[in-house]
Amino acid sequence: MAKPVLVSGIQPTGKLHLGNYLGALKNFVELQNSGKYLCYFSIVDYHSLSEVFSPKEKSKQILELIADFLAAGLDPQKSTIFVQSAVPAHTELAWVLSTVTPFGELRRMTQFKEKSEDTPQNINVGLFNYPVLMSADIIIYNAKFVPVGDDQLQHLEFTRMITRKFNKKFGKTFTEPKPLLTNVPRLMSLDNPSKKMSKSRPGGCLFIDDTPTTIREKIKRAVTDSGSEVKYSPKNKPAISNLLLIYSAMSGKSVKTLEKSYKGKGYAEFKKDLAEVVVKALTPFQKKKKALKTQSLKLKATLTAGNKKANTVASKKLLEVKKKIGLIL
Repeated sequence: MAKPVLVSGIQPTGKLHLGNYLGALKNFVELQNSGKYLCYFSIVDYHSLSEVFSPKEKSKQILELIADFLAAGLDPQKSTIFVQSAVPAHTELAWVLSTVTPFGELRRMTQFKEKSEDTPQNINVGLFNYPVLMSADIIIYNAKFVPVGDDQLQHLEFTRMITRKFNKKFGKTFTEPKPLLTNVPRLMSLDNPSKKMSKSRPGGCLFIDDTPTTIREKIKRAVTDSGSEVKYSPKNKPAISNLLLIYSAMSGKSVKTLEKSYKGKGYAEFKKDLAEVVVKALTPFQKKKKALKTQSLKLKATLTAGNKKANTVASKKLLEVKKKIGLIL
């Protein structure tokens, strides 16, 4: 019996932070190594163009991200690892899907509203059409599962809606993807626990490339709550609760176990130990990445092979779509 297809991707927009690592990369590796899925992991570079970018930096960011993928444990022998822009069928299918996409559905997208507020000087059509291309990224491989967090459910539901509309109009063509909900914590900013950890707030980010010294300094400076009890209570103690989630995710210890360990101890000791846990957990990754970055030919070869595999599958699906909609003479 064929394994179900699983698809996901990451934008090449600069350094990854701990939230990206836990929510995507580490999770990708676990899904790959479970042996349950036929995995496609892409560097979604076309999506990244909807944000302000430097052409000189973009190619570096793509190579940086493939190094992140491999250093984290993604294996080209187990997963198809590729660059979105190297597979033209994605954008071709996105245009076809846009013709069956109700305008009102795109206007409802929360991410477009949020990003428009965050960067009012860069409200572009690519940002608005983002969900259509994302839908193409997924269904062109007949993905049955997409690993997502709660904040990405709206986009996946949009993909499911477009899949149903296309299938109803032109006949069964695509698999309707299902969310594979991740139990990864939603990490908040170290300097403001009411804000999500984001590259746009670098001061509150723990980047996975940060040196041990930088990690220790950032955690030492991280805001805390009133009192001194190390207790998980997102409503009453959002700052310490966020640090507890990081500690738990990086150590493998449950939050309850950590609460018991630090009963009667203060924030300073907790934060000092947390810093060492993060440093220790990231050291193997950082060493592998440092070695990989000296092997640009290997990185490029990995992508070339993955692009070829993805193109074979995607172009075949696109041909089927063209036949369904009457474009093949």
